[in-house]
Amino acid sequence: MDLAYLRAHPQHLSTFLTHQRIRQTPVGGGSIAQASRLTLDDGESIFAKSMPAGTPENFEVEAAGLRWLGEAGGVPVPEIVVVLPDLLALEWIEPGTPTPAAARRLGEELATTHLAGADAFGLLPGHTDALIGSLPQDNSPAPGPWGPWFAERRLRPYLRLSVDNGALDDHTRASVEAVLRRIEDFGGDEPPSRIHGDLWPGNVLWGADGRARLIDPAAHGGHRETDLAALRLFGGIPDQEHLIRGYAERAAALGRPLDERWEARVPLHQLHLLLVHTALFGHAYREPVRAAAERMLRL
Repeated sequence: MDLAYLRAHPQHLSTFLTHQRIRQTPVGGGSIAQASRLTLDDGESIFAKSMPAGTPENFEVEAAGLRWLGEAGGVPVPEIVVVLPDLLALEWIEPGTPTPAAARRLGEELATTHLAGADAFGLLPGHTDALIGSLPQDNSPAPGPWGPWFAERRLRPYLRLSVDNGALDDHTRASVEAVLRRIEDFGGDEPPSRIHGDLWPGNVLWGADGRARLIDPAAHGGHRETDLAALRLFGGIPDQEHLIRGYAERAAALGRPLDERWEARVPLHQLHLLLVHTALFGHAYREPVRAAAERMLRL
């Protein structure tokens, strides 16, 4: 099986893997997916991932999100080679090292992606039911305004799950609920942007060609500050100041400069992914949730 054959007959990939006709090398695929580098007969490689048995998968939606982000003409995404119910295979991107120039270019291209826009908050065209990690994400379209939509569709569901699994104590729960009540006080309303939706630094793939790609999206119409805030999580993206400078300049050139108070809202936007983490992984992420909520309540 070579790459040309695979593009023409994607449905055969599972059979070839089952009969061990393709060399597989395990690679990192995140905290949930099982991922491999597949080496084909012509020497080409592809990246393939699957979910453990019994784990929800959403590869059709993930592929749709990649296509939708790629159509914006901003940050590139890997080519989609195969989409099957239990398997997603993408172009292999030879990994490289982040540089200030690559970070600046990523910022510029991310602004272009965001400002391609979306028809509604929550919307990924053609898909209303999605996943973030292994949790459901409601992508049914909503007209806005952004604040109440974000509170009810992106914060409250994961707060509820985190309380139910015992990840949050009463004090942290009360702090997040206070943020939800005050959501419209924090400002920042904007039309929906075309966002990645799960853009922590691990979902940026730095290529050897000096360009970054977006991977593993939970794409939908949302607020662009959500992606920018996520890039600061878990140690932050390398050369962050270059990325933000490139982003701000491109956004201004496109007629949508960043709001001057956007950085004050970073903890608010980070609450989404932090609550997803407490819902998935438990109390280890309780303190970051509490700290983000209390930073917002001090504004």
